[in-house]
Amino acid sequence: MGGNGKHRWKISFHRSSSQSSKLDPKLPPKEFTCPISGSLMFDPVVVASGQTFERLAVQVCKDLNFSPKQEDGTRPDFSTVIPNLALKTTILNWCDKSRSQHPRAPDYASLGGRVRQAMLLSVGQNQQEERQERIRVSETELLNAVPDNPPVIFSHAATELSPRVNHFNSGSSSEESVIILPSPGTPLPFTVRPTCFSSSSSCEIEIENPGAPVSEEEERILKKLKSSEVFEKEEGVIALRKITRSKVEARLLLCTPRVLLALRGLIASRYGVVQVNAVASLVNLSLEKQNKVKIVRSGFVPFLIDVLKGGLDESQEHAAGALFSLALDDDNKMAIGVLGALQPLIHSLRAESDRTRHDSALALYHLSLVQSNRVKLVKLGVVPTLLSMVVAGNLASQVLLILCNLAMCTEGRTAMLDANAVECLVGLLRTNELDSEAIRENCVAALFALSHRSLRFKGLAKDARVVEVLKEVEKTGTERAREKARKVLHMLRTVGDGGDDESDEFYDTVGLTRNRYRLGAGRNHNILNTTTF
Repeated sequence: MGGNGKHRWKISFHRSSSQSSKLDPKLPPKEFTCPISGSLMFDPVVVASGQTFERLAVQVCKDLNFSPKQEDGTRPDFSTVIPNLALKTTILNWCDKSRSQHPRAPDYASLGGRVRQAMLLSVGQNQQEERQERIRVSETELLNAVPDNPPVIFSHAATELSPRVNHFNSGSSSEESVIILPSPGTPLPFTVRPTCFSSSSSCEIEIENPGAPVSEEEERILKKLKSSEVFEKEEGVIALRKITRSKVEARLLLCTPRVLLALRGLIASRYGVVQVNAVASLVNLSLEKQNKVKIVRSGFVPFLIDVLKGGLDESQEHAAGALFSLALDDDNKMAIGVLGALQPLIHSLRAESDRTRHDSALALYHLSLVQSNRVKLVKLGVVPTLLSMVVAGNLASQVLLILCNLAMCTEGRTAMLDANAVECLVGLLRTNELDSEAIRENCVAALFALSHRSLRFKGLAKDARVVEVLKEVEKTGTERAREKARKVLHMLRTVGDGGDDESDEFYDTVGLTRNRYRLGAGRNHNILNTTTF
């Protein structure tokens, strides 16, 4: 799943044709149609960047936080809209002269589906362009690099995420992601399977070789999934969930376009048993690496988002787990963010279910490894929420690592400094009442991320009396916490005094580059137990 370009986005997005308009006088001129909807505009508006769109299309794009790329390569600014009454009158006059029907008010749902198509298409194009612009390591190199990483302990009951280098730079910034290194003394419980693991879409699922033979197991399950009887659908999703819970080969063989197409519609079912077991089955299928991209590109993310927003409690647990599992694949991170999963995941951090909160936090951690998602999270105003959770002790270890990721971009550092993050983190370290050494270590790691070449940090740190706290960490903290504390203290002494050359020399001495920082958070020797159903 590297940069081989084998995966294709099968999406059809209608655009009006000026050539067709010349051939048929009844077709509206290109300037009368909305570039987003492809239809004659009912209520045209001029946006801040000068283009004209259908008003509802602009609203849908704003709701989905999406700015479509135009033919000239620019992206419109939807911050301001002004009614284009002159064009509206011209359109109506053209309709009367050509004896065409006046444009009808567009439907929000249909426009939403079209915009989601454009979003998926944009993700595919962006990923293809990025692969062409940079040299990517080959699949062989990636496989050869695996033995160099700490081993992953696999178990159907529980596993953990091995610390690994992020080979995939999906973001547009030169700054790289937070990299978690092993720290035997400070466990960080990151699993590679969701806590909930149970050992109409605008995206088109391409069925290759529709005449190919289907296994008896797949045929039996498909027959029930496609049945018009609710009881048989329930039997089908329960059977699929059961067989994919414990059999790896079943997860590989049953993740077919036919099964995915049938399963996708059942996730939106209003019948509780159907919905819960359909989402749980998707979690099981997503556990295999080769299935992850296939699932996202089959259009499941919008359905999972809808479940997170308004599904049954158990369905929400599984939906958060599915998004976490899918976010583990680097090729999915940008797509999941573009499709609007960040805001529902933020909201789910305060869910009643421990599983929903836990897997939502892990999903956000992995999604925030991508620069574009970091910027989106900052714009969504997540920083104050995360800081308040840290202070309250809610998922503090995981939330601190999300903050570490956000601090790797300029927007994130600015937002955290504005939210008084330095005083908050120093206050936590000063109390000495943290639940674990991992939380203490991650507090220091967050301070280190914020200190990167920042004169403002130096002033805030002085006000918060960070030096005395970090000196205490140097004496009593874990090895990695002491190392980070020393680096921050060194940074406080050098920032603004020695210029760029001195700063570069510092990064070289600690084994870092200007683009990559290794923030500590280690493996947990006490493997988390994941619940099976």
